[in-house]
Amino acid sequence: MTTTTPRPAPTRGMVRIEGGTFLMGSRDFYPEEEPVRRVTADGFWMDEHPVTAAEFRRFVKDTGHVTVAERAPDPADYPEADPAALVPGALVFRRTPGPVDLDDWRQWWSYVPGASWRHPEGPGSTLHGRERHPVTQVAYEDAAAYAAWAGKRLPTEAEWEYAARGGLDGAVFSWGDDFTPRGRRMANTWHGRFPWEYVPAGRATAPGTTPVGTYPPNGHGLYDMTGNVWEWTADPYTDGHAEPAASCCAPRELRADTPAEEAPERFPRRVTKGGSHLCAPNYCLRYRPAARQGQTEDTATCHLGFRCVAD
Repeated sequence: MTTTTPRPAPTRGMVRIEGGTFLMGSRDFYPEEEPVRRVTADGFWMDEHPVTAAEFRRFVKDTGHVTVAERAPDPADYPEADPAALVPGALVFRRTPGPVDLDDWRQWWSYVPGASWRHPEGPGSTLHGRERHPVTQVAYEDAAAYAAWAGKRLPTEAEWEYAARGGLDGAVFSWGDDFTPRGRRMANTWHGRFPWEYVPAGRATAPGTTPVGTYPPNGHGLYDMTGNVWEWTADPYTDGHAEPAASCCAPRELRADTPAEEAPERFPRRVTKGGSHLCAPNYCLRYRPAARQGQTEDTATCHLGFRCVAD
């Protein structure tokens, strides 16, 4: 009788993170990051950067996977919605022409039919020239499917934060306590007054993703653990730390002019980490290892991606 063994997870393009104990969370910023607690993580491998559009394209070509954003939503999941509005699509950010009420995310987020990982900002946008950018517009199901195909898995919240700290236990950022040491930008985050005033950096004249590895790695050699895109983790989001915080991303279920406070929670929430290019000092200062927020599993946006780990 012959037996088969699982295909070992490939470690090419991954960094080995040795196990250790660290202080998880923060008491200095948002309530959902508390309490600070000592956590021990076992050793694991982690992708050195978020999964790119080119890598995700290979997965889709090999498997035929159709992402959540590319499928028509099930009317049973969105009973308040106009059936005519239930078309494939995803959330896209739009800069506002001037200052707006930061309590109303509808000022800068809109559900765009046809937006998907292939067309991050909707029909007319492409991945041309962005093959090395993090893939976006992927829901939790899509990220988990890619990880399984690659022989890997999504990281736990503790693994993600431990790796993001890069050995700097207790530091505010992945590189230390100074946001811009010697005036240098260390991550793709929003500079200026969100969501209208944007201060260009390098070749970037407008907010958006940047190629992976554009900014320096952290102490573990991991790129883009801060900013660029939020990243899915495997952990369910609970209010065990504190009451759930207002999300920087809008749940996809809020698509038919349903007031946020009236929309029931129909999909489980998962922890996302890392912040994105839309995080700014005046709004969503979450480009830090301790920062966390919950996203419904059906969420797909132009600033949400993922990376994988392996044991």
